[in-house]
Amino acid sequence: MRSELFGALPDGASVHRWTLERAGVRARVLSYGGIVQSVETPDRDGRTADVVLGFDELDGYLKFTGPFYGALIGRYANRIGGARFTLDGVAYELPRNDGRNCLHGGDEGYDKRIWQVEPDGDHALRLSRVSPAGEGNFPGRLELSAVYALEEDGSLSLTYEAVTDAPTVVNLTNHSYWNLAGAGSGTARGHRLRLESSRYTPVDDANIPVGAPAEVAGTRFDFRDEDGRPTGEGYDHNFVLDKGVTAQAVRVGEMWEESTGRVLTVATTEPGIQVYTGDFLQGPFAPGDGVALETQHYPDSPNRPDFPSTVLRPGETFRSRTVYGFATR
Repeated sequence: MRSELFGALPDGASVHRWTLERAGVRARVLSYGGIVQSVETPDRDGRTADVVLGFDELDGYLKFTGPFYGALIGRYANRIGGARFTLDGVAYELPRNDGRNCLHGGDEGYDKRIWQVEPDGDHALRLSRVSPAGEGNFPGRLELSAVYALEEDGSLSLTYEAVTDAPTVVNLTNHSYWNLAGAGSGTARGHRLRLESSRYTPVDDANIPVGAPAEVAGTRFDFRDEDGRPTGEGYDHNFVLDKGVTAQAVRVGEMWEESTGRVLTVATTEPGIQVYTGDFLQGPFAPGDGVALETQHYPDSPNRPDFPSTVLRPGETFRSRTVYGFATR
């Protein structure tokens, strides 16, 4: 494990990069935005490549903020419809940064904050910060930690915890874009995907869920086939995981790329996974060059009492864990 200066923000704040290595996998993490800058893994022939879209210099992350490359997302990942919600009878107005909605915590979400980073054992990093009450117009002072670890088998685990001093809503995720042929190799639309998901949440023209979750059977949202199928384009949807909310991370799917044989597996405690095929990627990456698999609660849950709750109250602890595994076939 090692740390190095990666750059400085316009206000002079230093950004450091940490490197983790284990079982043939190398992951690099930035103190800015909790960004997973790169993940290097071997293909079926032992050739190593970075499978996460990212930038070699800090300027890329500062210039191309819209895609949220590799970032830790909060206070509320995904969209909150109308950029408002009511909690315990109090209405909260949020920043509108996605049409009429609030996306990923607003313009100044956790992806644009400096996180305190320190080693947590030989193969893990603990990222922490305090999100003050009113940050992004969300209630409650939130004490946050995120442990990024390379496990014994080389899988990358992301474990989040948070406590609050007042009722609030919390939904955290990682926004890495995966290209298993290698970052910069071109489109990822030929990747194949399998999910343990029998339903998804239909959305309106603003990508806000409407109605109850719908069955995937007979639709382009059915990724249950063991052989997978091309992810194609035009996906930015929440898939309802059959397992629901779980105390331990449960495997919910995998994505693979045929030319290299690389396989990405996903296990999570979360009840949903947002599949985004990167149709609005910016900078050196073209639309479709990476696929984001964002484990999280459903979009607009604060306004949907029929969805699994994202409310966190004093005395409770928010916990979430996702594990990305790497293999070949």
